[in-house]
Amino acid sequence: MNALSKQLTAEFLGTLLLVCTVVGSGIMAERLSDGNVAIALLGNTIPTGAILYVLITVLGPVSGAHFNPAVSIVFRLKGELSNLLLVLFIATQIFGGVMGTIVAHLMFDLPALEMGIKARTGVSQWFAEAVATFGLVATILGFIKFNKNAVAMGVGLYITAAYWFTASTSFANPAVTVARSFTTSFSGIDPAHVTGFVVAQVAGAILALVLFNWLLSEQNSPDTQK
Repeated sequence: MNALSKQLTAEFLGTLLLVCTVVGSGIMAERLSDGNVAIALLGNTIPTGAILYVLITVLGPVSGAHFNPAVSIVFRLKGELSNLLLVLFIATQIFGGVMGTIVAHLMFDLPALEMGIKARTGVSQWFAEAVATFGLVATILGFIKFNKNAVAMGVGLYITAAYWFTASTSFANPAVTVARSFTTSFSGIDPAHVTGFVVAQVAGAILALVLFNWLLSEQNSPDTQK
């Protein structure tokens, strides 16, 4: 029970601080960018990539540092989480994410929660989220296979890049998506558009698992073919 408590606390705290960074930096960037959306996005991107490196490094040894239901689903399908732990992780991540939005809002003297109003929907947006989450899971699986100690760096760098090469700015995380539906700030999303994002994210994650399980399997390793 002590180990489980630590795992859930790590997932809660990690997702809270991740969302707090995404929403808080979005608010700060929007206020300081004087209407320049590119500068605002850059101001939102750099802190997100940086905090991912920190959080995964610090909390990874405790819970695996998922902070993301799509990632937890992948590890359940890999047999590394039980059904119960998957449910507990997802519930904790969503709760932590919403609390992260509240913390960010309170720091910037905003109402604790505001329903998002930013439209993010349509086939191109959903496809972008599938691509973003596919790439995130591929990054995680690849680094675990070849350079486990650098997972934090890999994820931080990937998300930093994906903010700019995906049309959706790479939410790539159902818990973060839900949490961002409670802010009207730069990083927000209309709650009515959350479902499409989440479905695309989970689909992208599962596709990455299937492909990379094959691609990284031992029988396909060059060393085994000598």
